[in-house]
Amino acid sequence: MSDQQHDDHGKSVAAWTGVYSLILGSALISVGVYFGAHLWTILGVVVCVVGMIGAVVLSKAGFGVEAKRLQAHGQQGVR
Repeated sequence: MSDQQHDDHGKSVAAWTGVYSLILGSALISVGVYFGAHLWTILGVVVCVVGMIGAVVLSKAGFGVEAKRLQAHGQQGVR
């Protein structure tokens, strides 16, 4: 197995932003495909893309898992 153990399980603002945006976007895409409503499908894709961009930006801004790990070990983080 791995020599490193990470107890955070990916719990960060950036990770949850990505997860919730993908869940919402996927639900909108599903409704759009099921009912043949192209507007809902396009809206779902936009929500997914914007959410993923937001998650990456938050991670780079210091709200990701790596920044939490650095703070837990007393190292200087991005924030």
